[in-house]
Amino acid sequence: MEESVFERDPSDPARKEVQPLLKLALELGPLMVFFFANARGEWLIERFPGLSNIGEPIFIATALFMAATAIALVVSWILTRSLPIMPLVSGIVVLVFGALTLWLHNETFIKMKPTIVNTLFGVILLGGLYFGKSLLGYVFDSAFKLDAEGWRKLTLRWGVFFLFLAVLNEVIWRSFSTDFWVAFKVWGTMPITLLFTFAQMPLVMKHSVEQTTPEKVASKEP
Repeated sequence: MEESVFERDPSDPARKEVQPLLKLALELGPLMVFFFANARGEWLIERFPGLSNIGEPIFIATALFMAATAIALVVSWILTRSLPIMPLVSGIVVLVFGALTLWLHNETFIKMKPTIVNTLFGVILLGGLYFGKSLLGYVFDSAFKLDAEGWRKLTLRWGVFFLFLAVLNEVIWRSFSTDFWVAFKVWGTMPITLLFTFAQMPLVMKHSVEQTTPEKVASKEP
């Protein structure tokens, strides 16, 4: 069987899964590093004077964010021998816009990263629906199993939600200070996303399907 660099389709039995809490840590860890480094930039400079060459806390945070993102992708590869598609897209944007931020010493680029990523995700999900593909299964398949209609409805909702986050990020970074924007990424965007996720549970429960396992099949055999 040909090995794929990217994560396999959710229905592929050869697909390797990462333990849910570890998967969450790999996805949110870089963001927490970014928040901590921006909030404690001066403290980091005192203990690691070499960081002062990078510049202000937002630039130090950007550099560490890039490093943490790359590490998270490497760990994912080591664990599954594949790259998760959505974190990979986000990681590429982080590295590109982070590099522009540090090279040009302009924080605008890293502030635009969530706008670009969320717009990409929204367009990809909604575009997939246009071609009859519910791509959200790549993200949530390890958490629950839905019928085709359920995945289609959930993909539509998440596609629209990602576009909402893109617009929200533009409003926040253009209207408030850098520190407020960084704090909002962690303490604003994350709670909003969690609330949206919980709000989808009625849909998930309505369209959940029982997963057939070898043990269940064996138990039904006479």
